[in-house]
Amino acid sequence: MKQSKNFYKSLMTVLLALALSLLALVFGVLLLGCGNGETKTGSGKTTESFTAFTKADAFNLRQVITADSTVSRTIMWQSEPETKDAFVEYRATKDENAAIQTQKEHINDKFTDNGKTTYVHTVILKNLKPGTEYEYRLGYGNRRSQWYRLNTAQVHNNYKALIFPDSQSAKYKVWEDVAMPAWQRNRDARFFITMGDLVDNGEHAYQWNEWFTRVGPMISRIPAAPVLGNHETYTMDWKVRVPQAYLHYFQLPEGAPEAYKNQFYSFDYGDVHYVVLNTQMREMKDFYPNLLQDQLAWFKADMEKTKKKWKVVLMHKDVLQYGFLTRKTPREEGFSEEGKTFMPLFDKYNVDVVLTAHLHTYRNRGHVYDFKRGMKGPLYILTGVAGDVRYPNLWKRHSLDVAIAPQPETNNYMVLEASADRLRFSCYLPDGTRIDEAEVKK
Repeated sequence: MKQSKNFYKSLMTVLLALALSLLALVFGVLLLGCGNGETKTGSGKTTESFTAFTKADAFNLRQVITADSTVSRTIMWQSEPETKDAFVEYRATKDENAAIQTQKEHINDKFTDNGKTTYVHTVILKNLKPGTEYEYRLGYGNRRSQWYRLNTAQVHNNYKALIFPDSQSAKYKVWEDVAMPAWQRNRDARFFITMGDLVDNGEHAYQWNEWFTRVGPMISRIPAAPVLGNHETYTMDWKVRVPQAYLHYFQLPEGAPEAYKNQFYSFDYGDVHYVVLNTQMREMKDFYPNLLQDQLAWFKADMEKTKKKWKVVLMHKDVLQYGFLTRKTPREEGFSEEGKTFMPLFDKYNVDVVLTAHLHTYRNRGHVYDFKRGMKGPLYILTGVAGDVRYPNLWKRHSLDVAIAPQPETNNYMVLEASADRLRFSCYLPDGTRIDEAEVKK
């Protein structure tokens, strides 16, 4: 009897030890999966373990618009270490059998500005499927980031986009307070446009980091379509230079002459053809003396080539000249040099909408043709301000202004709703109050 008790006691000890060993093994596997992560195939099988990215490995992650968003997307980020041979892994989210695909980086760019050196990585995802949700993550060596989402454009014309005017600021919390609630109210927006003067000093690395960080959840999820502004050309001591940071931080659709890469470009989304102009001829005259004539030649060729139903022009500087309301310097209303140069071409090529910025005020001008109010001609909208640099009560009302923002000037954003027969532009205050709406129909 005593021997039986000892036997059972030994047996229970062995079984308990086996159970504890098994539990420890399971717990260890779970820790490995949660702590470092793993790469899985579409069937869910683990193929390799990896180490998580650190903040130094990737910051300022952004999606950038491509010429055709139905089948491609540009992914960019910066790193402190060089991390050569970086890549992006991606897969369709709703296909359980989708294998992870890998695209190697297109550009590994060492960039030093304002005493700060970072490596700017660019990966272009191609041959994507239209109207499909993907997830993507960054990688190099045995390191991986978390997964992020992206959606390719659908072939049809129904979609929404966000439009943000000048965001230059002293403190970029204001930029965040305009942009992020706008996105939260419009989570179905497929991309966003930023109308130039993204930062106050284009040479200031801190400001760029702030700009990207403040809208990180949005710009990692939907692509940005940026417009070059005059403040992107300013050094720390307010002299003018080539807008180096902007040109390195945004790899934009190709098509312009190589000398003007990333300065002006065009892209399609749905049945809308967007043309993004560089209006910094005055700032760039010593660096690019032929900018205007070369850009005009490109613009004409681009307009003649597109077959899209709608044409929308995005340009930073405005087409109108305003008189001053609160300055002693006299100035009559009229048209700016940019307006005198480009507006006849907008008429000639049947541009539907022209969006501008620069003056930090929202003004809807309605349709203007041959420099006069008309039933035809483009719809002109001056988009407003989305940062903390404001000019309250600076401008007189122009005779072509149809609607203006409440005065004194405050921040705003815009929403574009595109459908088969109309483009609708709505302007909102930061709290979501709509203050104006305009649309064009075909």
